[in-house]
Amino acid sequence: MFERLLPKMRVRSVYDINLDELAAKGLRGIITDLDNTLVGAKEPLATPELVAWLDKVRSAGFKVVIVSNNNETRVGKFAAPLDIPFVHAARKPTMPAFRRALSLLGLEANETVMIGDQMMTDVLGGNRMGLFTILVAPIAPADEGVMTLVNRRIERFALARLRKRGLWQEEETK
Repeated sequence: MFERLLPKMRVRSVYDINLDELAAKGLRGIITDLDNTLVGAKEPLATPELVAWLDKVRSAGFKVVIVSNNNETRVGKFAAPLDIPFVHAARKPTMPAFRRALSLLGLEANETVMIGDQMMTDVLGGNRMGLFTILVAPIAPADEGVMTLVNRRIERFALARLRKRGLWQEEETK
């Protein structure tokens, strides 16, 4: 049951993702969460470091779409200056938002990565869709909303079970 919460890869931040490794696996698209994945939940715009990373991602031939459970105002104001398509009010981990994202990318699930900071939404939804899932550490945990805090409690319970079964080791994080 908890195996669906296991990401294919774990890294500290998006900056630690090896794009060449993803391309070698035949991956060409990136679906990414926004809050606490790309920037802190209260950061309205991309940081210069993130803009440079996104340029690198695009130069490497990847297409990008943001899928967020946040509202259209938040996601749209962030995505518009970056010229990145987005799906807002996504209701992750449900499937429709992921299907919409794949349609925006023009790619199949086996060609696409899902990057996010939450096991209960990003990883679970991505795994259910057959995406290559990457879990990042949350950027600003103190800024998380009530639902995210609820998810974090469930994640802690799930992690305890996964550790007990030998499926989660702390040193895996790159």
